[in-house]
Amino acid sequence: MPFIPMPPTLAPIAIPDLKAIVALRHHLHQHPELSGLEEATSHTLQKFLRQYKPHDMLQDLGGTGFAVVFEGQETSAGPTVLFRAELDALPIIEQNELAYTSIHKGVSHKCGHDGHMAILVALASMLHHQPLAKGRAVLLFQPAEENGAGARAVLQSPAFQKLNPDLVFALHNIPGLPMGQVLTKPHTFAAASVGLKVNLFGKESHAAEPENGLNPGQAMSELIQTFNGLVRDQQNFQDLTLLTVVHARLGEVAFGTNPGFATVMATLRAFEQEDLNNLKSIATESVKSICVKYGLKFELEWVEEFPATRNHTEAVNTVEQAAQSLGMELQRSQQPMRWSEDFGHLTNRYSGALFGLGSGIDQPQLHHADYDFPDELIPAGASLFYRIAESVLNP
Repeated sequence: MPFIPMPPTLAPIAIPDLKAIVALRHHLHQHPELSGLEEATSHTLQKFLRQYKPHDMLQDLGGTGFAVVFEGQETSAGPTVLFRAELDALPIIEQNELAYTSIHKGVSHKCGHDGHMAILVALASMLHHQPLAKGRAVLLFQPAEENGAGARAVLQSPAFQKLNPDLVFALHNIPGLPMGQVLTKPHTFAAASVGLKVNLFGKESHAAEPENGLNPGQAMSELIQTFNGLVRDQQNFQDLTLLTVVHARLGEVAFGTNPGFATVMATLRAFEQEDLNNLKSIATESVKSICVKYGLKFELEWVEEFPATRNHTEAVNTVEQAAQSLGMELQRSQQPMRWSEDFGHLTNRYSGALFGLGSGIDQPQLHHADYDFPDELIPAGASLFYRIAESVLNP
């Protein structure tokens, strides 16, 4: 594999085994695993990382997650800085024809987590070949980011709680931004979101005798229309707030049956956590009111909840200073990202920052079937992480 040159605006730190790390990224891309099922991914990474002789490897963090720890050369205590990458892929059929196209039909790395893992592996290589003077760098490979369960599970792991990091950092590649451009934002960087599943219960009957049953179809229709209107007046909220109906189902496919149940599913999203909490209350009251109107019973289920990812100003400043020292193009975002990230669980507990790294103007968007993480971003991300660690641990 030929050497991958950096864009002219970037000044990466040398990574002696970059070719092998790129090959690892391709292997991870070819063998994706869904949230919470990342056993092979975790095993492959741990085996690869042992060559860098980390001082410690913590396993079984939140399930398949693990962390490697690199201590500084000095014996005196210093701060602990943590960097996170995600292990999981998405339930999307890949449309790319690559030498390393996913071999698991219906599962693929369409968010770039394979690239994020490769960046963290490259950081491990740099910490091994160029050890820092003091302190401790923790590289966390976290499971189940896509369904919002991973970060919370890691935080509940006793082994992780003993680490008690002083600062936490993560990046996400962002298609549509110039290659290697660093995107930062103090305060809210990514939106809060939650999935809502509403089950409506009536009574089945023969389709020839609908009067003997209780069909929830009208209630389902009214609920969808009500949901679509809840955020129409944004004056009820502090900032951008969205509700998107993503699925609806009425009974079974049976022409002889008047259905007795229905399901409506929606995603609620907001830049401010307070707005999301408000929207959840309004949506709940809407369900109650409509069910009373039509004489239905109901169940609510809240799933895949992501807190707003709030960045700490000092951590953002650290990212920006590291990017500037590398000659990387820097941009401050005016608005949070509309997508959500469970890294917010970590920044709710520890000081830290999530930031973006441009993956190309013409790159397909995240979660699109033809997306593929650009390999040239690996040394850029790793260099930035290393410089952040250097500035925190070797000030």
